[in-house]
Order: sequence, then C-alpha cells, then structure tokens
Amino acid sequence: MTEQELIGGCKNNNTGCQKLLFDKYSGIMMTICIRYAHDLSEAEDMLQEGFIRVYKYIHQYRYEGSFEGWLKRIFVNTALKILQKKVIRFSEIDAYVESNHPEDSNPFSSLQEHEILQLISNLPTGYRVVFNMYVMEGYRHNEIAVKLGITDGTSRSQLAKAKKLLRQQIQEQQKLSNYE
Repeated sequence: MTEQELIGGCKNNNTGCQKLLFDKYSGIMMTICIRYAHDLSEAEDMLQEGFIRVYKYIHQYRYEGSFEGWLKRIFVNTALKILQKKVIRFSEIDAYVESNHPEDSNPFSSLQEHEILQLISNLPTGYRVVFNMYVMEGYRHNEIAVKLGITDGTSRSQLAKAKKLLRQQIQEQQKLSNYE
C-alpha cells in the first residue's frame, strides 16, 4: 500500500489503515514524545493524544510536503499542549548568561542515543521544552517565544542554561565512567 493510499484510507476512517499508519510511524513519533515528556508514562499519553489528533485532522493534509514532517509538527504541538496544561516554570532570566565554557566539539559524541535522551529528559521542563524545540525541531527563538508565550530572551536563556546543565551532566557521567 502506498503512502497516498494509506492516508486516503485514514481520511475515510478505515481502521485497518489507521492501524497501519500507527504501526509505521509510532516509533518515530514516540521518540519525539520521549524528548518532551518527563517520563515514559507521559510520553505514552502524548503519543496516544497525538494519534487521536492525526486521525481527527488528517483530512487537512494536502499531500504537499513530507507527510512525516506534517506528523512531527502535530506531535510537537500535542506535546506542547500537554505540557502547557501543567505549569511550565521558566527560570528567571539572568541579566547576563555566562558562557565561560567554550563549545565542546561534540559533548554527545561518546554517548549512546538512549543516554542522550535520558539526560534531556532529566532537564527541568522549561529547559527541556526550549532545548527540544530549538535543537531537535529547528524552531527559531522568536517562534518558540510565540508558541510558549515567553520572550525571545527567555527562550535564549533557557537554551543556554539547558546546554550548560547538559554539559555538566555529561562531564559528571564521564567522570563516573572513568572511575569504574
């Protein structure tokens, strides 16, 4: 079955096509949900809510651009809506964000994917959301600010603090592995 046929079947509420769509894309979409969620249970809720929205709004897909990209946008927005129902606490903006640490060439290079995802999931919610939107999804600070109802400066500050905290966590993890 082609992707167009699969989408068409979902537009006609064909449950077999809906299951095939879920089977084909649930792994990729779960990765997005895990990045935004604090734990696996919350990620599973995001995944379920995301597919409910996909099935509800699939008639709006116009076969323009990547279908997977369209899905990803729905899942990011779903994750953000779920997180916005909770109170996301953005740390106050420092008047000056220190950057005494030179950018590492790639501090994640020695880590496996599941370790990186775990470190990201340990970030405070505000840091995690901005980090994911900027680094993983490619949003610009002004877009993040609009979506989250914050200022550009808060977005930049949250990203800087998230990177700093991730760097510290990686360094701690590397120190621990050196002692083992």
